[in-house]
Amino acid sequence: MIGYVTIGTADIEKAKAFYVALLEDLGASVLMDMGRFVAIGSPGSPMLAVCTPHNEEAPNPGNGNMVAISPGSTEMVDKLYTKALELGGTDEGEPGQRMDGFYGAYFRDPDGNKMCFFHMG
Repeated sequence: MIGYVTIGTADIEKAKAFYVALLEDLGASVLMDMGRFVAIGSPGSPMLAVCTPHNEEAPNPGNGNMVAISPGSTEMVDKLYTKALELGGTDEGEPGQRMDGFYGAYFRDPDGNKMCFFHMG
């Protein structure tokens, strides 16, 4: 149902490098690069896009907004959470069981956007 989710960045090249490196283990790559807008993903799957705001004002992470990505296993949640921090992300909640059947790890990207890797089951 979701085609893509877009988050703002102050530095498109830095954001592109962060997410390409972070999501490459999931088979993601740059699918569309229009300069100020870059879509990252794999063909036929929902994409994550980063962009500099069209109104040229500062990108502001939303309060309560979060993008959640399901990498397929708890092991991949752990791996990608660690990788996010190594790439310059900051911790918002270490990997762990949150409730029955939900394992998650939370971080903010270098622009402050809140993200989650999770696994159900």
